Amino acid sequence: MWDPAVYGRFGAERSRPFFDLVTRIGAENPRAVVDLGCGPGDLTRTLADRWPGARVTGIDSSPEMIAKAGDGFRLGDIADWSPEPDVDVLVTNAALQWVPGHQEMLARWVTELPAGAWLAMQVPGNFDSPGHRAARELSPIELRADPVSDAAGYAGLLTGAGATVDAWETTYLHLLPVVEGAEHPVLRWMEGTALRPVRAALDDGAWTAFRAAFAERIAEEYPERHGLVAFPFRRIFVVASI
Repeated sequence: MWDPAVYGRFGAERSRPFFDLVTRIGAENPRAVVDLGCGPGDLTRTLADRWPGARVTGIDSSPEMIAKAGDGFRLGDIADWSPEPDVDVLVTNAALQWVPGHQEMLARWVTELPAGAWLAMQVPGNFDSPGHRAARELSPIELRADPVSDAAGYAGLLTGAGATVDAWETTYLHLLPVVEGAEHPVLRWMEGTALRPVRAALDDGAWTAFRAAFAERIAEEYPERHGLVAFPFRRIFVVASI
């Protein structure tokens, strides 16, 4: 289960890569725009503002997220999705890391999208970070160590499929405030995403024990300075025109 409230923590920091991604899309008057892995829909609605003449659809596999998003959004699995003939813009932001084999899907989408279409994707590239290493070492379940490719890997894949590609990587330095009485901000951030599979697999007692050990480790890895915690976060971007 996804918790929209927990995921929504640090909303400004989470949304910035989305805007950095879509600003590089060159479509002018798309007929249909699809946001795969739309979450609670707040960012998807900005696509309707940019392209008011387009039919904008948000799709997510989480019933909790779709319930939060409301009308105009629908439940669906990215792995089962194929574009309709009029989809001129496909956006998927911070979602494909959850989908095994998504590299093959990307290459297939390039062949299925109409001529002139745009495909824009962003995935986190921080799986070798101290936080993710701590999660893998402390978790009683196996967590995937490297579920994404680098920018060069995606660029090679999509150019090989016939697209023109703009690919880049950015490391954001999030300066997360330490709030008196609240838990470590990196723990609070990762609870909304990377630690979700651990929480789903554990009962309340085991989760409490894991969380305490993780919090202690995270405090060592990401120390507080001047009331802030520096949290570097690498992300991988690709914008492809068909």
